[in-house]
Amino acid sequence: MISSFSEPIYCPNLSCPDPRNTFGRQHCAACETDLIYRYVWVVGQAAEEVPTGKVIADRYFVIAPQIWLDSRPVVPPSVPEQLPDSIMPYLHLYPQRLHTPEVYGFCSLGEAPEATEVLLLENVPINNFGRLYPSILEAWSGTTAARQVYWLWQMLQLWAPLSEQGVASSLLVPENLRVEGWRVRLLELHRGNFVPTLRDLGDVWSGLVESAQPEVQSKLGEICQFMRRSSMNFEAIALELNDLLLEQAAQLPLHLEVVGMTDTGPQRSKNEDSCYPVATDFQFSKTSGGEKLIPYLTMVCDGVGGHEGGEVASQLAVQSLKALIQNLLAEIAEQEELMTPTMVIKQLEEIVRVVNNVISAQNNEQGKELRQRMGTTLVMALQLPQKVKISEDLPSNNSHELYLVNVGDSRAYWIGKNYCHRLTVDDDVASREVQLGHCLYWETQLRADAGALTQALGTRDGDFLRPTIQRFIIEEEGLLLLCSDGLSDNDWVEKSWENYGPEVLEGKMSLEAAVQSWIRLANEKNGYDNTSVVATHCRMSPERLVLFDPAVASAPASAPVSASVSLPPSLAASLQKSGRIPESQLSESSKQLLYPETSPAPEPVQKRRSKLPLPLLGVLGLILAGGGLGLWVQSLQSRQPEPAPLPPPPETPAPSPSESPSPGAESPSPSPESTPAEIPPPDSESPSPSPESTPAEIPPPGAESPSPSPESTPAEIAPPEEAETPLPSAE
Repeated sequence: MISSFSEPIYCPNLSCPDPRNTFGRQHCAACETDLIYRYVWVVGQAAEEVPTGKVIADRYFVIAPQIWLDSRPVVPPSVPEQLPDSIMPYLHLYPQRLHTPEVYGFCSLGEAPEATEVLLLENVPINNFGRLYPSILEAWSGTTAARQVYWLWQMLQLWAPLSEQGVASSLLVPENLRVEGWRVRLLELHRGNFVPTLRDLGDVWSGLVESAQPEVQSKLGEICQFMRRSSMNFEAIALELNDLLLEQAAQLPLHLEVVGMTDTGPQRSKNEDSCYPVATDFQFSKTSGGEKLIPYLTMVCDGVGGHEGGEVASQLAVQSLKALIQNLLAEIAEQEELMTPTMVIKQLEEIVRVVNNVISAQNNEQGKELRQRMGTTLVMALQLPQKVKISEDLPSNNSHELYLVNVGDSRAYWIGKNYCHRLTVDDDVASREVQLGHCLYWETQLRADAGALTQALGTRDGDFLRPTIQRFIIEEEGLLLLCSDGLSDNDWVEKSWENYGPEVLEGKMSLEAAVQSWIRLANEKNGYDNTSVVATHCRMSPERLVLFDPAVASAPASAPVSASVSLPPSLAASLQKSGRIPESQLSESSKQLLYPETSPAPEPVQKRRSKLPLPLLGVLGLILAGGGLGLWVQSLQSRQPEPAPLPPPPETPAPSPSESPSPGAESPSPSPESTPAEIPPPDSESPSPSPESTPAEIPPPGAESPSPSPESTPAEIAPPEEAETPLPSAE
């Protein structure tokens, strides 16, 4: 299709001596830069009538009806000075970008004065060959029962945010609903000519239920009947659908292998990143069975703040979260009833606020104000091992629930054999401005403060924190990748995933080798910052693995979720043969910051107590006692810490489904009006965008790109009163 065009596609390298290339090439013939094939979806009847092969505005090539290819992807598209109200739902729904398209620009069709302005959308369900992904109707009958329910679950979770924007009708048009593996995507947003209700959604679902898999057809039919009753509210329907989803997912085998690494980088002398688990955590788990959070919990924290405060903040966050999450998992393991997604999200919100206040209290004790307050980003993945009732013969199994928590700009990705999905949205000025409806995303990248963070753990009181928490279901094989911006900057995960992800999934590369390769890539391409990478290989296989050594752990030999805890040779060589090496050695100046020996710190500011559920109050008291440092100090001073034991996961059968599928989402989005102050991103030294940059990465005219010094001052934190005056990223 592409090779039939004679017009050139232009190299994204602005300094390329000969940017014109023929269609079909993957690299520029003159400079070897990767060529960008950006497809857009064109909204409106006028676009439907444009014939295939036509060239529009000397840059857009019509590949198929309403599908255009932009041959000049680094040239900004046309955008009016005053954005029309019609595109506001697209902007306000930016936090739902995993499922919804984004506005790229506008284009005039026809001659003035009869020209028609059409809307161009990006982040649309179009593959690399310019073809639409299948509609939900086309793919429905050929997928598994678990995935069918999961698709409906994602639609239900989109109902509330789309209804708030008046575009819930988008979910009532089956051709508008496209599926890419486990992920449901909308082609465009429809306002409709009436206000839809759940009854209307139930009518659409009824057409799908007729060809649903036999094991879920009856139950889905009942749910559709519930949706037609005016007495049934959203929460009741969500509970019924969630029970069915967990029941189906629980029948899929799931085994986890985790590898985590952090690296200072070639230009930094200190590492302000912290992550879990790393080599020492695996060693401790192997020798004592003490780290029973593996493989359920993974996280990456990227510290911010002056005077090496980021190093302290990131480690405080990791240690405090481990203690609180272990207590939560122990509580869940003792429960007979399922904890609903809403309840889990509320508990995780409170846990994150507690940890925020631990760091904030330390700032207060050290007398740190405004930009000198230390903080940290957070991206955390919790795989929740709940008991799910399948039948009398098969009483329970793991529910395959994955909860993602993020604050700041550390990211989570899901990598399958054929795609890479970014699961999180950064808490930065660029995202905030789009969500508020002020400008398009690529326009925000022209701002000097585009990457400044709008929130981080510890910089303000927990009442002002708005963590984003999403719920996914692991029902396909893939890699869950958590990383700091040392790797994700300049889209290097999106550019490199095909080199490592499929290799691991096909057994051609070890997970350890892939993580090491990402670290090396980050040091080579984004070497101005620290880098942390934690990858989890989720294998859908009936093969059994043993999580803990039976000789030292009481966990049963057959566990529903298991992880390989054998230490990779290259990591084992770096460990001492006896004892446990601390996860990260604090520098002397950081120890002075954390444990002052001079004048006493000022009294901490009084905080409103977080309303944690009663089972967590005990751990909360321990963490907050003594300025919130008791647990962490004890863990650093002890050679063999003994965390509270976590009950072993429930036993499970090992079914072998014919098709196994991954993460959809329940993502409460913070109100744009309540966004906290901006915080310059952890990577205080940011190089100029590479020549391969897309329009979203074009630097402002005349922007300077100084070479950062490894000893440069860490990023500063803007005080709350500067919330309306964004600061430029420290470069």
